[in-house]
Amino acid sequence: MPFQYNPKNNPRVIIIQKLYGKCFNNDQELTFPKHRFKKFIKDIVKGTLEREDLINEEIKNHLNLEFNLKKLDKVFQIIIKSAIFEFLYKPQISNKIIINEYLRASNFFIEDSQTKYLNALLDKLSKKIRNTNE
Repeated sequence: MPFQYNPKNNPRVIIIQKLYGKCFNNDQELTFPKHRFKKFIKDIVKGTLEREDLINEEIKNHLNLEFNLKKLDKVFQIIIKSAIFEFLYKPQISNKIIINEYLRASNFFIEDSQTKYLNALLDKLSKKIRNTNE
């Protein structure tokens, strides 16, 4: 039987969902259901929330002055921020894997035309962040 891709089991889909929920209900307590990547999911979600100021600083430093994150859709913002967290704090995961996984997860939330823009942004950010922090 071939492997069936289920987006609901993708750790990055769960990360995006948790961060999205937290955006609109900040008082909500984060819970993490049983999952084989539970520790990873928890690390990324909590780390992204705890280091949001630093992540915003990275965005300012590495993207054009005309770029305004607040003009983008919330899901788009969350994907960029969680990917930046991984670029900064998960050096054992290659840029290519991080970008591919977030693009795959993004197909669950955003349109294909936006995915191309997201790909370009993540690629640019990954090169700048990983090169300046090495």
